[in-house]
Amino acid sequence: MGANASTLEKEIGPEQFPVNEHYFGLINFGNTCYCNSVLQALYFCCPFREKVLVCESQPRKKESLLTCLADLFHSIATQKKKVGVIPPKKFITRLRKENELYDNILQQDVHEFLNYLLNTIADILQEERKQEKQNGHSPNDNIDNENNNNTPDPTWVHEIFQETLTNETRYLTCETISSYATNPDRMYDIVAVVVHCGSGPKRAHYIAIVESHDFWLLFDDDIVEKIVAQAIEEFFGLTSDTQRTLSLVTSFPISFRTEAKR
Repeated sequence: MGANASTLEKEIGPEQFPVNEHYFGLINFGNTCYCNSVLQALYFCCPFREKVLVCESQPRKKESLLTCLADLFHSIATQKKKVGVIPPKKFITRLRKENELYDNILQQDVHEFLNYLLNTIADILQEERKQEKQNGHSPNDNIDNENNNNTPDPTWVHEIFQETLTNETRYLTCETISSYATNPDRMYDIVAVVVHCGSGPKRAHYIAIVESHDFWLLFDDDIVEKIVAQAIEEFFGLTSDTQRTLSLVTSFPISFRTEAKR
């Protein structure tokens, strides 16, 4: 990404480049664009990034998807360079060890991966909280209440994402749009969109488009480009060879949103 990185820095400009921000592409380890796109979208969801980075500073007894994600986010956030490429090898290796569904080089569905990742992190946090209570390290938590209800307390994953994930599917053959939001009455700020480019969920390619400091960036594995907001619509319905074809069904964006105060 040497030439691409240099171009990106020039496009943003030294005066406009956000302080303490980094824009790094992720190497593809064989159809891992589904994973790379979700990781980029989550990284630029600042409340999520902040919580994960806190986890990186806390010692943990064993490696997990959360520790590997924290290591990756920390590696990006502490880079000396502003732009570049990072191989998420440790995270991919852990993912393939923990779930045989991802232990191959097949394309995967981004919705399923997102749900799996967030649910796994939430499970890890709840298990850690349970262990802390059993060891007497969390005196302010009500262990009796949790045991009686048999329902774990919500984690910061729930606080950030519960009732805020939305998705939209556009069928380009008839220009029909199907949208879903858990609570459409709330106000949200869009953070990122993951777009599927191709003719089916198991084919073609995923990219992430994120908003960062009032401008938009496209993350295509190890390639990072600045784009204008008006160009986002152009990425709906792209085929694998980047030609817009209305006869193909498919663009599957996922929007990560953080609640905005009225």
